[in-house]
Amino acid sequence: MFQGMPLAGAQAGGGIVSLIVPLVLMVAIFYFLMIRPQNKKQKQRNAMLNQLKKGDKIVTIGGLHGTIAEITDDVVVLRVNDVTKLTFDRNAISSAVSRETAVE
Repeated sequence: MFQGMPLAGAQAGGGIVSLIVPLVLMVAIFYFLMIRPQNKKQKQRNAMLNQLKKGDKIVTIGGLHGTIAEITDDVVVLRVNDVTKLTFDRNAISSAVSRETAVE
């Protein structure tokens, strides 16, 4: 009655290998194109945050430019002008502005 249909058990050995190889290949490509570069960027960001010190010019994630007046482990106080000081979380810092490109 079912003579024309192949048995599922007979093809299981070759079928599983042919499914696993592309899956492993996709995971490896995903790792090298997505996860590894993101980890590298995160390490660079953490290094930049750890090297900040009083007097550095920075930009926050909201685009606010300022100079670090005080810094602790979690909190940064920015001097925006001669009078205004704002308190931010250390993680709110987007980048440090180099002294050559800083606009006075």
